[in-house]
Parts: sequence; structure tokens; C-alpha cells
Amino acid sequence: MSEKPTPDQVWEEMRRGNARFVAGEPRHPRQDADRRHELANGQRPRAALFGCADSRLAAEIIFDKGLGDLFVVRNAGQVVSDSVIGSLEYAVAVLNVPLIVVLAHDACGAVQAAIDSTDADSPALPPHIWRLIAPIVPAVRRVQRASAVDGVAPDSIDAEEVGREHLRDTVTELLHSSELISDAVAEGRLAIVGANYRLAEGTAVPHVAVGLAAQA
Repeated sequence: MSEKPTPDQVWEEMRRGNARFVAGEPRHPRQDADRRHELANGQRPRAALFGCADSRLAAEIIFDKGLGDLFVVRNAGQVVSDSVIGSLEYAVAVLNVPLIVVLAHDACGAVQAAIDSTDADSPALPPHIWRLIAPIVPAVRRVQRASAVDGVAPDSIDAEEVGREHLRDTVTELLHSSELISDAVAEGRLAIVGANYRLAEGTAVPHVAVGLAAQA
């Protein structure tokens, strides 16, 4: 049985796969019938990925991975919920993944909806959509306050900066909400990397890392 990879080793694998995708040289590994049969009786993913549900964020394509490589959890705006926490705890406790990647992206519709919701003249959102984007609003407010200090008009708020703030909030919330996840990080068994995917370039740019021995 092969030795379990370290969080740093798995993140480096993810970076190399993304570099191949960006260069237009993907290998499309482990996507054949043999791999399908190999996985029929169980899975051993290398990492968990919690990302936005945007159709342009196909995790296995972005990181040039195959069947069984990634345990993927997605919703609009990568907003933490009980189901997200439970799914990621399963990945850590049962599947023994050493890495969680939180993947945001630029031009996120959920982020923009959160920004628009702070306008007094904005129409009310359907309740389920509002409950989904509400956790993004604190990031909007922080960027608004900083923009006001810098003399930037409220309607010119930087959506990408809000997205980065929300990404940091998401990583913090995962650690705060799950003792299982925070303990695994503290024990060196798990790392979390928060990255932002640039739609035009195809690059996953890390913005926050917890538990890696090397700089993300």
C-alpha cells in the first residue's frame, strides 16, 4: 500500500495539473474504462474541492484530473452550509484526503447578487436565493467601508475584492464550524487552500493557505 501523500504534495499535483490546462496540454488522466472498473468498489480521492457551482468551474478539467481523483462539493458562491461541512468532514474522516481546495472565481454571479442586494433600491430576491447569498454580504460591507475611506463611490465596489474577502471568510468558516477539520489541520494531516479561478486565463491563483509547509 502506497504511503499517504502530504498536503503539500497533493497541492503541488493540483498546481501542475492546472498549469497543463492553462498551457493547453492536458493529459486527461484516469478517464478510461480501466479506471472506471478500478473504482467500482471504492474511492480514494487525492483531495476534496469545495467550489462555486458556476458551469465554467469544472474541477477535474481545470486541474487535469480523472475519475476518483477529486471529492467535489459545489454550490453557488461556495457558501458554507451544514451539508457542505458534513460532506467535507466525510472526505477528511472517512476518505482521508490531505487537502481541501476552496475554489472561487472572478465574475461570480452570487457575489454580484450580494453586492446588488446592499442597494436600497434593489428588488427583493427570492427567499432561497437570499439565504444562499446572505453569508457573502459581510464581505461586501467590509469592501464598501474600505472603498468609502479611499473615496470610491459605493456603486463602484470592486467585485473581485469582494470575492477574495468572501474566499478568506469561507476558509475561516470551515475551520470555525468544524472541529474535525480544524483538528486535522492542527495535527498536520490536512491543509486548506483558497484559490481564485481566473476565467479568461484558466489559472487557479491561491490567496490563502492553512496547514501547508510551503508557501501556496
